[in-house]
Amino acid sequence: MDSTLLKGLSVLERVAMSEEPRGVTELAEELPLTKSNVHRILKTLEAAGYLTRDETTRRYKLTLKLWELGLNVVSKMDLRVQASPWLKGLSETTRETVHLSVLDGDEVIYIDKVDSSEPIQAYSHVGGRAPAHCVATGKALLSCRPNAFLNDLSTRLKSYSEHTITDPARFLAEMEKIRKQGFALNLGEWREGVWGVAALIRDARGEVAGAVGISGPSFRIKERNVDNYIGPVMAAAEDISSGLGYRKNLLVRST
Repeated sequence: MDSTLLKGLSVLERVAMSEEPRGVTELAEELPLTKSNVHRILKTLEAAGYLTRDETTRRYKLTLKLWELGLNVVSKMDLRVQASPWLKGLSETTRETVHLSVLDGDEVIYIDKVDSSEPIQAYSHVGGRAPAHCVATGKALLSCRPNAFLNDLSTRLKSYSEHTITDPARFLAEMEKIRKQGFALNLGEWREGVWGVAALIRDARGEVAGAVGISGPSFRIKERNVDNYIGPVMAAAEDISSGLGYRKNLLVRST
């Protein structure tokens, strides 16, 4: 167990639970820590953006960073609840595995899924990760990231199959294409023989909340025609977005 981390968390929690800003001396008296330890921890938490210090009183209080982290967790919980019926519906319509994903850096995390009813299906698990530039939900989510982020990512793309897009110019062109068409495709770019289709989900503020997509064996998706999956996936994304309060027309009129 990391004692340094535990000490830092104890200080952060004590400040968070206080109604007034806190100073080094009083925190040291309340916690089994020396003043030098408390001072060092407070400065570290300040540098990390969790605390801010009043230069006049030299006392510390929380910033909004903890609130932002908590809100992020709550939003993911709301997303799963709202998306659940539409994931099941999309699975029934397409008979493929359906994923609900969020972006974490340059990876996606599967926060929910519905398995395909077919005997042969794409393997994944809730809580699992995948390189975002190789899977449909990840590509959809990446397409909304700032150009500076995408330019940096384009220089360090790792290949996972012969179909993985690793050329920077081609990758950036793919991102622009996804933005324009409103959906992303994975044509065996992570795992050979597994294809996918995905679209973005937005919340009431119009911000990206996640992505929903289907994946399955390429032979079956080819046989049924990949274009036939795009409509149902985009419709599911729109329905989930509506459930989160997203109103495209209202947002357009207000700008």
